[in-house]
Amino acid sequence: MKIALVGATGMVGNVMLKVLAERNFNITELIPVASERSVGKQISFKNKDYTVVSLQNAVNIKPDIALFSAGGDTSLEWAPKFAAGGTTVIDNSSAWRMDPEKKLVVPEINGKVLSKNDKIIANPNCSTIQLVMALAPLHLEYTMKRVVISTYQSVSGTGVKAVQQLENEEAGIEGEMVYPHPIGRNALPHCDIFLENGYTKEEMKLVKEPKKILGDDTFSITATAVRIPTAGGHSEAVNVQFKHDFDIEKVRKLLRETPGVIVQDNVKENLYPMPITAHEKDEVFVGRIRRDESQENSLNLWIVSDNLRKGAATNAVQIAEYLVENKIV
Repeated sequence: MKIALVGATGMVGNVMLKVLAERNFNITELIPVASERSVGKQISFKNKDYTVVSLQNAVNIKPDIALFSAGGDTSLEWAPKFAAGGTTVIDNSSAWRMDPEKKLVVPEINGKVLSKNDKIIANPNCSTIQLVMALAPLHLEYTMKRVVISTYQSVSGTGVKAVQQLENEEAGIEGEMVYPHPIGRNALPHCDIFLENGYTKEEMKLVKEPKKILGDDTFSITATAVRIPTAGGHSEAVNVQFKHDFDIEKVRKLLRETPGVIVQDNVKENLYPMPITAHEKDEVFVGRIRRDESQENSLNLWIVSDNLRKGAATNAVQIAEYLVENKIV
């Protein structure tokens, strides 16, 4: 199994290498790929050094799978070139997510939609993945009508320069400002760019992507996405109104029985999900599970996950595992 990793020297690329090693993914040949300025650099994987190659060299090698984490423009240009050579691309950018001809996949939820014809597969937005992991089993049981989401997102979701901005502020060092305002001791209701409708691009991803993953556009979603000064892990306060009433203990049971979800919900013991405890874990953590007493058939949830792992690298690797296990690639 020849695996190309496009964006191997980046933040998510590094996490992908770590996840591939931890999960002991069967790789006969690793092909690290990055921009021209990184070609020739060495990266380490399982105590062996590999030389970073160019995108064109990687295309020529014709890997079985290419994991992309190098930005939308790179994906739009190069994913079709890999696919034309028979490579199956799993892309972590937003480039292909809403393309009607491309599948948007969280393996635990909709892996079954994949076939050998899918040569470019989209990895959902980090905030979307943790949201649908918790909502999918509840939607099947009670049918969602409306979802209201407020996110509290780590600076790592913006990238390494944003992490550096936070670290500089904490150390009292003047440096490059990735955000339009200080992020330390602050909260910015500004994730990604603002669109003409007044929402940010991140908020609209949360509106559109869950419907595609769940294969259902009969429910409505609205979102407010906020950047906070945590170094890793996204949190979401989610309010869901269902068509059918629910039993709160059955809700907890459904979530406990969902692969990849861990319920942490004991307020008497101060047990609830937090970014600091979700760090470097692959699961989605759900807590503060309670009925919304202001609206019928409505539920409040608090959902936390490591945005660089299940929100990006781990989900992409799980898609690759699904392809191999089901002989799709």
